[in-house]
Amino acid sequence: MSEHAAVTVKPADDPAFKLPERLAGLAIPLCIGGLVLLVIGMAVAMMAQTDDTMPRFGYSAYLTAFLYCLTIAMGGMFFVLIQHLARAGWSVVVRRIAEFLMFMVIPLAFLFVPILVGVYWGGLYAWTSETFGQDAGVAESVWKAKSSYLNAGWFTLRAVVYFTIWIGLALYFWKGSVGQDETGERAATDRMQYWSGPATMAFALSLSFAAFDWGMSLAPMWFSTMFGVYIFAGGILSAHCAIALGAYVLQRSGAIKDEVTVEHYHDLGKYIFGFVFFWTYISFSQYLLIWYGNIPEETEWFYSRQHGGFGYLSIALIVFHWIIPFLGTMSRHVRRNPNLVAFWAAYILIVHFIDIYWIVMPEARALFIDGEVVHTVPTFGGAVGVIGSLMCVVGMVGLIIGLILKLASSTRVIAARDPRLAESIGFENI
Repeated sequence: MSEHAAVTVKPADDPAFKLPERLAGLAIPLCIGGLVLLVIGMAVAMMAQTDDTMPRFGYSAYLTAFLYCLTIAMGGMFFVLIQHLARAGWSVVVRRIAEFLMFMVIPLAFLFVPILVGVYWGGLYAWTSETFGQDAGVAESVWKAKSSYLNAGWFTLRAVVYFTIWIGLALYFWKGSVGQDETGERAATDRMQYWSGPATMAFALSLSFAAFDWGMSLAPMWFSTMFGVYIFAGGILSAHCAIALGAYVLQRSGAIKDEVTVEHYHDLGKYIFGFVFFWTYISFSQYLLIWYGNIPEETEWFYSRQHGGFGYLSIALIVFHWIIPFLGTMSRHVRRNPNLVAFWAAYILIVHFIDIYWIVMPEARALFIDGEVVHTVPTFGGAVGVIGSLMCVVGMVGLIIGLILKLASSTRVIAARDPRLAESIGFENI
């Protein structure tokens, strides 16, 4: 890395650091429209039930949308933590966008309430059934040990702990960064760097266990120690995409035009390219170990995703989540073109939803009666189910974007008095 000979840093109250009016005006319509669409989408998904014992389909569609937004927000939090931990200078001009994403863990805590409703009354998780162990043919002693962890009360308490950690981290690093905009206090940077190490460890543990609770336990007898890393890989990849796309939209609207340069898009593009491969590596490693071990409790999860419509979706993830974006972001020319970086960022954000859908929805199973034998089979819920799922995620994304714009309209869209701002503006790739 080298720096330009001279860098001009605008004053903290420069209009270029404020959210453009055209974007600020979208905040309330997006919040209202997103919330309405989310409610309608969940209601539509509820209509996709194939029998009266399956209220979990609608809740599963909601959980898919929730995990999609949560993984991006948590990826934003990790970006903030790791930039402070590494004392990175290049990222200062885009770090505020990651802080906006990070701050969304607060409204997402409230949006978690319907999931708790699904746990207590909606049958969202199969382990909430008192007869699950018997119905699944699990030995009583095994299920007793399993249910000591998978029960509604303990599940709720752990969720409170996770959100307490995340909200605490979000508020601390948000207040430190935004407060520095007003005071210019360098000590704020030093404090955030000091706490970034313990914060990263707390982040890693809490996200891993949340992934186990909210994603892996949908199949109560399935287990994978790599599942938490898998969720993290998709989240950090998508967060880099959201940061790049957010910077692009802000610049197209007239903000931070001189601060975010081709060099920053190049770095974000490199991270996107790298984490596409990291996601693929973790996905393949998880699959290979389970395939090689050939333990029935482990292979069942992949088996249900290799047949029927979800089998085609598995192949689609290989092609569209790995091969195409890997080849598409490989070129240095692409990574130095803001338009192309924004395109691939938007593309990957879409396929990330397909990935989350592939994790959650096969467990929203339909009953199939064959004589006296009752089977459960993965289901898309037909056209109504797919439409309801899409409405849920579009609605929740719209609501979150609206909240981000509302938050951004009350502060600056860049860390205006960070001591490394000049270094970031003058950043050049080798």
